[in-house]
Amino acid sequence: MKVGVPIALGTDAAVYPHGRNAEEFRLMKEMGMAPAAALLAGTRDAAKLLGVDAQVGTLEAGKWADIVAVPGNVLDNIAATEHPLLVMRQGRIVMQRPAK
Repeated sequence: MKVGVPIALGTDAAVYPHGRNAEEFRLMKEMGMAPAAALLAGTRDAAKLLGVDAQVGTLEAGKWADIVAVPGNVLDNIAATEHPLLVMRQGRIVMQRPAK
């Protein structure tokens, strides 16, 4: 982080069970990354590093509308990313649960 190396969230290394990727946001914060920077690492920056930023990574007209909604303000509590309430893929709801 200090020298500006691009950092992206995500792995295919199977270091933890599928579906627990959001824990990485909390770990990034624990290692000194600002919550906003961690969120960008999992969205915009990851898409850019993978070369798919024309389709995903940010909410813009013409992109796929991949969205995750979580309870509360993730800048105050990054661990909220571990409790999705709504997931949209290409603009269609694929998971939704009521807020507690």
